Amino acid sequence: MTNHLGIAAQQLRMFIEKVERLEEEKSRIMEDIKDVFAEAKGSGFDPKVMKQIIKLRKMKDNEVAEQEELLDLYKQALGMIPSTHALDEVA
Repeated sequence: MTNHLGIAAQQLRMFIEKVERLEEEKSRIMEDIKDVFAEAKGSGFDPKVMKQIIKLRKMKDNEVAEQEELLDLYKQALGMIPSTHALDEVA
C-alpha cells in the first residue's frame, strides 16, 4: 500500500511499531538490570565497581591493558601513585 507521496505506508508503520515494541522491551530490561544492581548492593557489592567490571569484560585484552597503562600514567602525573622513576631512586 503506497500513499500519495510514494511512501510504502504499511511497511513504514511496521518498522515504527517494531521499534516501539523494542523500546518497551528495552525499558523492561533496564528495570531488570536496575533491580539486579539494587540486589547486589543489598548483598554488600558496589554497583559502580560492578559496572566498571562489566565494561572491562566487553573490551579486548589489549584495550584493557592500554586503559590500565593510561590510568596509571595519569595517576602518576597527578601524584596519586609514585612514578617508577621515584621508586628506582629509592631503591
